[in-house]
Amino acid sequence: QVQLVESGGGLVQAGGSLRLSCAASGSIFNINAMGWYRQAPGKQRELVAAITSGGYENYADSVKGRFAITMSRDNAKNTIYLQMNSLKPEDTAVYYCNLRYSGLISWGQGTQVTVSS
Repeated sequence: QVQLVESGGGLVQAGGSLRLSCAASGSIFNINAMGWYRQAPGKQRELVAAITSGGYENYADSVKGRFAITMSRDNAKNTIYLQMNSLKPEDTAVYYCNLRYSGLISWGQGTQVTVSS
């Protein structure tokens, strides 16, 4: 059973920073990639950033230069971090952790990020 535990969301003023983390544990073999998606009210879920097991990073155009994704491995846990700088009100959304492994996909429960103007 796979578990994704997210943390780090919250309320921040425009121009501020937040750091999200997502720890994956359980019966995980052959991780392909982990990443963050977000969904704002009334909008579709969209990719924010992803990183493959080989370290290749992919970012949405709207966050390039402001967000950075990293991955760490510690014993049985794989953790990804999303450092979000220069936050804008349009970054407000629920952020979901995503894990792709062995042809399967798992999602975290989401963490709210709110950026006030």
